[in-house]
Amino acid sequence: QVQLVESGGGLVQPGGSLRLSCAASGYTLGDYAVGWFRQAPGKEYEGVLCISTNGDRRDYENSVKGRFTISRDNAENTVYLQMNSLKTEDTAVYYCAIGSICWNKIDYFRRRGQGTQVTVSS
Repeated sequence: QVQLVESGGGLVQPGGSLRLSCAASGYTLGDYAVGWFRQAPGKEYEGVLCISTNGDRRDYENSVKGRFTISRDNAENTVYLQMNSLKTEDTAVYYCAIGSICWNKIDYFRRRGQGTQVTVSS
């Protein structure tokens, strides 16, 4: 079965950390750019970070600079999003998506996962 599965979301207090994982079956993630996007209630999808096939990173969102990092483990066929110093405004459903390059919009990616909820609240 071909799919992407996000995990690692949850409830965390402001200032806390979470690490999201994007695991693939039926795909070799190393062959794709992998982007993380998020969608807060009532808002459009927002790009967070993307990693290309050669390891270059793309920052979509200035508000996460210095707090979030993206990495890939090709042996585990997984891409990670490390989120530190979380803020209430980071609350959203987070999605990973695969594509040929780090497109501007999630719609241009080939496939996305079902998402994982991240809630930052005291």
